[in-house]
Amino acid sequence: MRKKPPHWFSQILIKWDKENNDRLMPWKGEKDPYKVWLSEVILQQTRVDQGIKYYESFIAAFPNVHALANAPEQIIYKLWEGLGYYRRCRNLIDTARHIVTHLNGEFPGRYEEIRKLKGIGPYTAAAIASFVFNEPRAVVDGNVFRVLSRIFAFHTPIDSVEGRRVFTQLANELIPKQEPALFNQAIMDFGAIVCKPVPKCKLCPFCRHCKALQNDDVLQLPVKTKKITVRKRWFNYIVMEYRGKIAIRQRRGKDIWHNLFEFLLIESRPRMSTDAVLKQIKKEGWLGQNGFEVKSVSTIFSQQLSHQRIEGRFIRLKLHRKHRLSNDVLWIRKCDIKQFPFPKFVNQYLEQEHSLH
Repeated sequence: MRKKPPHWFSQILIKWDKENNDRLMPWKGEKDPYKVWLSEVILQQTRVDQGIKYYESFIAAFPNVHALANAPEQIIYKLWEGLGYYRRCRNLIDTARHIVTHLNGEFPGRYEEIRKLKGIGPYTAAAIASFVFNEPRAVVDGNVFRVLSRIFAFHTPIDSVEGRRVFTQLANELIPKQEPALFNQAIMDFGAIVCKPVPKCKLCPFCRHCKALQNDDVLQLPVKTKKITVRKRWFNYIVMEYRGKIAIRQRRGKDIWHNLFEFLLIESRPRMSTDAVLKQIKKEGWLGQNGFEVKSVSTIFSQQLSHQRIEGRFIRLKLHRKHRLSNDVLWIRKCDIKQFPFPKFVNQYLEQEHSLH
């Protein structure tokens, strides 16, 4: 680690930002802590181009933290539908209510206090503190890791505790104390526009200083060590229909798609035949002996999550008589199905099965 940060880094970066940075985002330059917080939560694990439409929809529906805190959860989840990582949405709701109820609707103005809010880690807290309150806190995301690792030839793995510490320390040393918001936005934009995974080195103003370029090591940086283990799961969804109504329930517990709705589910590994699924359904007590008919069996659907791959199909049943199900099952009219938030996996099926809505 350098004892003194190089003065040239921020000078070159800010000059590039003023002369060449044409990246437009609706929250850029925003000083409302609610809007900055909302944008940062949406952008966690989400591409900017995808996040923009969600951000604009949320701002239109909930223009301030009071509107979000007082909105029905089902409406919020429906608006979040398709973004994934639904724990973010849960934290968004809880934090908005906490700010309104306990903080008089005002966001805390210091990094340490912002960090105490639910679902806000070092990155988001630094973003709010620097962009809104001009606190000199480095915002270190994937773009920043990439820029710093290449220019300074740091081979410490960015997915390690030591790597996060080293890069955050370096970024905080480089940040100009009078222009933290400008610096943070500029370095993230630079990583998104120029120092991309496959970089545009010919456009880079740091060429003379970039150690990775000098060492012909650009594409080897940044270094990651951890390999993601993907869990494979098979979902057998049972679409029960009785007198124009469909059975759904809300997902609870610590698993994917928390608080979203789904049809009744039999999870299996390995894949089960339709007959085996129906046998399991009867065993669960969901059906009588001959009180139903199989209307259709869908093709196989799939969805790739960060650490899981979900595959499965939908078995649609028409019931001749309704069997007693658990208290968490809701019977809704088919015409109301679009009012409920479903995971992408289920929505893929609903888009094809037009007769359900």
